[in-house]
Amino acid sequence: MSIGHSIRLRRKSLNITLQILANQIGADAGNLSRIERGELGINESMLRKIAEALNCTPAYLYAQSDMPKTVLSVQEHRQPYLTTLSQVPNKNSTSNIKDFVQWFRSVAPYIHAFGGRTFVIAFGGEVVDEKQFIALSHDLNLLASLEVRLVLVHGARPQIEKRLRRDKLSPKFVNGLRVTDDAAMEAVKEANGAIRVEIEALLSMGLVNSPMAGSDIRVASGNFVTAKPMGVRNGIDLQHTGEVRRVDAIGIQKRLDDNELVLLSPLGYSPTGEAFNLSLEDVAVSAAVALDADKLIFLMDSEGVHNLRGELLREMTAGKAKNLLRNVKGNEQAINISEDINYYLPAAVRACEHGVARTHLISRHIDGAIIQELFTLDGIGTMVTELSLESMRQANIDDVGGILKLIEPLEAEGFLVRRGREHIEMEIEHFYVMEHDNRIIGCAALYPFNAERTAEFACLAIDPAYRGGGRGDKLFYYCASQAKELGFKSLFCLTTRTEHWFLERGFTEQNVEKLPAEKQKLYNFQRKSKVFSKTL
Repeated sequence: MSIGHSIRLRRKSLNITLQILANQIGADAGNLSRIERGELGINESMLRKIAEALNCTPAYLYAQSDMPKTVLSVQEHRQPYLTTLSQVPNKNSTSNIKDFVQWFRSVAPYIHAFGGRTFVIAFGGEVVDEKQFIALSHDLNLLASLEVRLVLVHGARPQIEKRLRRDKLSPKFVNGLRVTDDAAMEAVKEANGAIRVEIEALLSMGLVNSPMAGSDIRVASGNFVTAKPMGVRNGIDLQHTGEVRRVDAIGIQKRLDDNELVLLSPLGYSPTGEAFNLSLEDVAVSAAVALDADKLIFLMDSEGVHNLRGELLREMTAGKAKNLLRNVKGNEQAINISEDINYYLPAAVRACEHGVARTHLISRHIDGAIIQELFTLDGIGTMVTELSLESMRQANIDDVGGILKLIEPLEAEGFLVRRGREHIEMEIEHFYVMEHDNRIIGCAALYPFNAERTAEFACLAIDPAYRGGGRGDKLFYYCASQAKELGFKSLFCLTTRTEHWFLERGFTEQNVEKLPAEKQKLYNFQRKSKVFSKTL
C-alpha cells in the first residue's frame, strides 16, 4: 500500500476533508488528492506537515503503508497491528517452503560477492531516537555473519536539538550549517556520547530466540577522524563547526581486520586538542573514500530519489544525479524532491567521483530496508554509480552459461534456431553480450561472410526482466557499429517471428537468392525463415 493511501485512511478516520487538510498545511487540494491516489510523489517536508495536521508522525504513516490493505480499517490508528489468522503464513505450506528455497538460492551470488567487502552505513539520529535501531541491529548482525566489514556513521541532530531546548538555547544555522558556540558544543558532545552508548548496548544483545542470538559483535570507536574548523562563512564565524581533514584509514582497517564493527560519530578532533561538530554526510563520504569502501549506504526519510515526474529512480549515474540537482535548484515546483535528498544526493555524487563504487539511498522507515536493497535484483531505493551499470562487449568462454540461459526459452518457443552448448562454445568469438551489474542480460551474434563483405546478425535475446527499455536497440546498434569497424558493408538476418522489428530498423526483405552462397547452402527450407538486409 502506498504512503498516499495511508494518508487517506488516517484523514478519513479523523473525518477531515481534503479541503480542510489542504487549508491546514497551505497546499492545493487537487495535489493532495493526487498524492493520496499515488499519482504524485511527496517530499518529506510536506509529509511532516500532513502528519502534524493528522496528529501522528511520518513514521506512523510509513508503518501503515507497509501493512496489507485488508488489515486496515478506519480504526487502524487504535489497532495498528490488527491482523487475521487467515493472513498468517503457514510455515508448513509447500508453496511457502518452495518460495523460501527459491529466494535463498537467488541471494547466493550476493552472499559470495559481499564477503570481505567494506560497507559504510550512515543514518541520522532519528533512527536511534525513534527506536528503529533495534531492527537495524538485526540486519547489521546478519551482514556481519556474512563477513561484511561494517563501518557505521550516526547522526545526532534531534538529540542535539532536545538538549538545546532543555538548556533554553536557540539553535543557529547559516545556509544549513549549525553555528556551534561553546554552549552548543557541550550539547553536541553530550548527545553524541549518549547515542554511542545506546548503539553499543543494542549491538551487544544476544537474546535467545531473537535475530541477535549467538551474535558476537565487538564495537570499536575512537578518534579516527581529524577535523579542521570551517571558519567564517558569509560573515558568520561557525566556531566549533568543522569539516573532515583526514580519516585514519589504517587504524580503522586494523579494527576491521580484527572482525570489529567500527562506529564513527559526527565529531572530529584537531592536533591542537579541539573537538569539532561535523556533518553526518561529510564523515560518511570521507570514511568511504579513505577506506575504498565497496558501498556507502544512507538511511533517510524518503524512499529514494524521484525525478521531476515523481517516479522513483532505481539507478542513476553521478552525472544524471548532478543534472537532477541542477534542475531542482531554485525550482519551487519540484515537490517530489525531499529535503534529505538535498543533503544525501550531493554526498552520493561526491563519493562516486572519489572512487566509491556504489552509493545507496534508502528509506529508514522500511523494516529490513538494507537487506531488501542489497539482496534483491531491483532493490527498494536508489543506487548511484559513477558509470552506468550496463555495458556491452565481445563475449568470452565464461559467458556461455549466461548466453544459454537467455536463448534456450526462445529456442523452445521457435523464435531462435536451436544451438547447443558445444555450438556456442565453438562460435563464442562471434557473440556480443550486454551486462547489467556484471550479470548478462542480453546477447547477439555476428557471423562474417568476408567474400561478400556482409555479416549475419543473429541470436538476439534480452532477459525478460529487462525488456521494454530499448536494450534490444542498443545491442543491435552496438553490433552494427562493430560490423562497420570490421569493414562489412551490410547486415542480413533470418527470422520467422520478428520481421516487423527489423523493418522498423531499416531492414528490407530480400529473396533467399540474395544470401551469400555459403549461407544459401545452409538455408532451412522447412523453417522458411524470411530474409532481411540492411546497408551499413
